[in-house]
Amino acid sequence: MELLSPFFKSLGLRYPIFQGGMAWVADGKLAAAVSNAGGMGIIGSGHAPADVVQREIEIAKSLTKRPFGINVMLLSPHVKEVIKVILAEKDSIALVTTGAGNPSEYLAAFQQAGIRVIPVVPSTGMARIMAREGVDAVIAEGMESGGHIGRMTTMALVPQVVDAVDIPVIAAGGIGDGRGLAASMMLGAQGVQMGTRFLVAEECHIHPLYKEAVLKAKDIDTLVTGKYIGHPARVLKNKMAVRFIRDEKIEAQKNDPDYAAVEELGNGSLRRAVQTGDPEQGSYMAGEISGLVNKIQPVAEILQEVTDQAAALLGGQEN
Repeated sequence: MELLSPFFKSLGLRYPIFQGGMAWVADGKLAAAVSNAGGMGIIGSGHAPADVVQREIEIAKSLTKRPFGINVMLLSPHVKEVIKVILAEKDSIALVTTGAGNPSEYLAAFQQAGIRVIPVVPSTGMARIMAREGVDAVIAEGMESGGHIGRMTTMALVPQVVDAVDIPVIAAGGIGDGRGLAASMMLGAQGVQMGTRFLVAEECHIHPLYKEAVLKAKDIDTLVTGKYIGHPARVLKNKMAVRFIRDEKIEAQKNDPDYAAVEELGNGSLRRAVQTGDPEQGSYMAGEISGLVNKIQPVAEILQEVTDQAAALLGGQEN
């Protein structure tokens, strides 16, 4: 089985693997390392202002000549300014992945700039809408993933999205090794997006305490915060996550719940985890695949290992 589809070959990749655009984690250095190694490195813009995104793009450009992308968080208050930066850098940016919304408003501008658009979708309904709008591919992400999640599992979601659209599908959520890549391809996906596995890459700058938490995690060591508020996110269990869930549940039992204090507790928590490793007030976003992640490796080694294992399972040959 040929691992690289025409779509992935058109992106100039050696491996059918995207690196997740994790806010505060996926900076220009990590994206460049993944791209240099043959995957698709992606800078996570999160809620960062345009000048921060511009700086990370410049860093990536200084470190790689290979294609890289940007993840745009559509709920960011800076989204319009960030998109202006991306459009101005059209000669350097191969693609945009999007999350937390519908990118239709910006699709024409990206297409005119020659930038491919690949939204993250949590359902077949959204996948169909995106396909009709003319996006280049979709990332079907199951709730096993770290960070903000939908309601469906990857195993159930991916084949249904594959059947629903006639554009390339990339699987995400709970994928961290070659078995996950092989399974995704058997479900009809053309490649995968991995996030949690790259948290422990040598080139990932997150605080050592954050990396240590991922390495020590077992299969049941994630929690979902924000269930009642309406913005569920998967994180590793720590004091911050337990307190958030406790306070959220208490508020939800009231006749007139006010989640402002709970939401304030979470504001800036991911940034604190990334920069200081704070286990008391930091949110260690990571997926259920954390239980399989047990060593720190260079990005190039991760990509090679995952693809070699998948090729062996599928009887294919990595390019």
